[in-house]
Amino acid sequence: MPANPARLAALATAALLTLPAAAQQTQTLLATPTTVAWGFYSAKATPVLTVHSGDTVTIQTLSTCGSPERLKSLGIAPSDIPPYVDDIYKNYPASEKGPGGHILTGPIAITEAEPGDVLEVRIQKINIDVPWACNGFGPGRGFLPNDFPYSRTRIIPLDREKMIGHFAPSIDIPLHPFFGSMGIAPPESAGKYNSAPPWMHAGNIDNKEMVAGTTLYIPVNAKGALFEAGDGHAGQGNGEVDITALETQLTGTFQFIVHKDQHLLWPRGETPTAYIAMGFDEDLKTATEMAVRNMITFLSEEIPDQIPGHPPLTRDEAYALISTACDVDITQLVDTKSGVHVLCPKNLFVRSSNRH
Repeated sequence: MPANPARLAALATAALLTLPAAAQQTQTLLATPTTVAWGFYSAKATPVLTVHSGDTVTIQTLSTCGSPERLKSLGIAPSDIPPYVDDIYKNYPASEKGPGGHILTGPIAITEAEPGDVLEVRIQKINIDVPWACNGFGPGRGFLPNDFPYSRTRIIPLDREKMIGHFAPSIDIPLHPFFGSMGIAPPESAGKYNSAPPWMHAGNIDNKEMVAGTTLYIPVNAKGALFEAGDGHAGQGNGEVDITALETQLTGTFQFIVHKDQHLLWPRGETPTAYIAMGFDEDLKTATEMAVRNMITFLSEEIPDQIPGHPPLTRDEAYALISTACDVDITQLVDTKSGVHVLCPKNLFVRSSNRH
């Protein structure tokens, strides 16, 4: 989806810290053994790139489908496996791996970001880098581990011109690429935080709404924020029930903007057509409560700032609006912490001057 220019312009408020347009830069971060973090987010990680608020970075990432040897064993042609995959699998220090399994590119430090700020991540563009995706599950994993106590992996050919995945001879899946994991450092006390469970730092949120043209807002916990991205998906169903999506390799272009002294508690998202509040917890009911409460807070405290001239909602009104017009969706059920998001359409909000 294309970015909404009017919305992006509206975000340039007095609270927004940016450099003059002429000073903003665009850089590229390739995936190499020295520019990835294998399985973790950390406030103590050394940045591999440092940028300023307002800068844009194009980030190359790996999939979760495995090593070149595994990919070849699944029938993927060697010519369809980018050479940097082999380089990373062979040369990333074994002692630095884990505790999770995602290979994330970064971290990127945004100079102006401090704890208590909010990092706005504008997802400008996403490219699928290979003509394949994988999907697999294993014993003891996924939402129904006792029903499927064995391993299965399949390769789904991707037609990147028609933007469909050939799941089976009679089944084609529309492609909507997004990064399953986009996050920043958690609080320093969390240490080397596993890349699998999402949390206040965002991370492995697996939210299929976060395609090109959308925005993710993350509360900053550490100096520089320390952004990482990976776990590319060509598409996914809400729930991601077997533990994987259409896993593939993506390159994304992101713009980073620091909002000073905002004190957001949990990540939020925004699409051209909707506001998104999120919740993450080991218990699905608790995650749902978090997401609903976060949307109530947004609707009752922030809508007047988002839509100048729109009257504020009371908490009672926000609660009722969610029940009558917004969607409470399961994001994923398989990342240690379940994810739930509330999606509230923007077209519900009519400016006072336009009311009849």
